[in-house]
Amino acid sequence: MEAVPTKTITMRLMGIQYLAHETNLYEFEPVDGVPIPAAGPGAHVDIHLPNGMIRPYSLVHSGEDNRYTIGVKRDAAGRGGSACLHDTVRVGAVLTVGVPRNNFPLVETADHTVLIAGGIGITPIWCMAERLQELGRSFELHYACRDRRDVAFLDRLEQLSVARIHIDAEAGGFLDLCAIIDRAPAGSHLYCCGPTPMLDAFEATTRGLDPAHVHLERFGPVEEVSREGGFVVALEKSGREFTIPEGKSILEVLRDAGLDVDFSCEQGICGACQVQVVDGEPDHRDMFLSDEEKAEGSMMICCSGSKTERLTLAL
Repeated sequence: MEAVPTKTITMRLMGIQYLAHETNLYEFEPVDGVPIPAAGPGAHVDIHLPNGMIRPYSLVHSGEDNRYTIGVKRDAAGRGGSACLHDTVRVGAVLTVGVPRNNFPLVETADHTVLIAGGIGITPIWCMAERLQELGRSFELHYACRDRRDVAFLDRLEQLSVARIHIDAEAGGFLDLCAIIDRAPAGSHLYCCGPTPMLDAFEATTRGLDPAHVHLERFGPVEEVSREGGFVVALEKSGREFTIPEGKSILEVLRDAGLDVDFSCEQGICGACQVQVVDGEPDHRDMFLSDEEKAEGSMMICCSGSKTERLTLAL
């Protein structure tokens, strides 16, 4: 029996498990028992929350047992997605879950893999570690947290000989990314997921390496969403036009007009709202598209604006 080819799945929350301080595992199963799409390590799903938000969360387990498991840390400074899951959603709740997308795929054939995680960034990295261990591949894992109580999967990590846990408060400083990357064998594939300062340092340290061997995923935006407005967006297929006012993103204007457009994070990090530009020059604010994809005319309408007075999209 094949998985249903749909964009979303109706799923029931079957269990909540404590993982670390203010961090839980949430386990979902399809309500009708229909097989769900499997996904490789690094994939994420969009959770449609009761408060109306849609938020992407990395999969800890990727659907082989017909369930999706995500790890979520409660972020008091966030926009309300994690707080909703922690404070409102209970076992038995039925939610809409998007099918998996993978913007952070694992190269399973690499001679050696270096996995680096910070805080809740361990969720996709742990999935990668389990897969590499299953395949018998050469890898190492470095996991940094501010405090020992924040370490997720502690019992399993302590049994993994290639894993190294770094506690900032105990070490008196941050994880030494330069040393880790310098020691990596030539040709290694390097992965990093964690807070913005760690990712910025990772990017700076790996700048001279083959880009095809350097992989990272961000949980937060680097640039602010463009809400300057003052330009017109034309939709090529429907012929409709919209003036984007100050204080609104392109995505917000299109959704307010009743258009059914894909979106999730609204920060330019998940890839859900990617569209093709037919004419005009976007003001790119995302952290998802490569320079090549931008040059080929792609943009993210949740966060990017326009440098020209008119922007035509393939919608």
